[in-house]
Amino acid sequence: MKPKYSLKKNFTYSIDGLKVLLKEVAFKIEISFFIIFTIVLFLLPYPFWSKIFLFASLFLPIIAETFNTSIEKVVDLANEDYHILAKQAKDISAFAVLVSIIITFLIWLGFVVYFWK
Repeated sequence: MKPKYSLKKNFTYSIDGLKVLLKEVAFKIEISFFIIFTIVLFLLPYPFWSKIFLFASLFLPIIAETFNTSIEKVVDLANEDYHILAKQAKDISAFAVLVSIIITFLIWLGFVVYFWK
């Protein structure tokens, strides 16, 4: 029987997932950058609309790292031994994190260049 939907249970599952992520070194680094760039964002003399856009872009690496960690956990569950397909799945998800960081960097660079005086 499928359990009934519960907002409280889903919130608890989300917090459990966050606890798992906070054990990952890469996630800690990305959260650190998120906090640093959020503070920098408040100091920039940019219009409100641009700050919203820049703030939203900071979530891209965090979201990508979340999926990367999920894929790594599932791959580890499915096969504890080395397998080329397991390595490829992990490498591809790591590449997605890299792309998200590059996109975020380019967005920030674009705004810096646009508002440069």
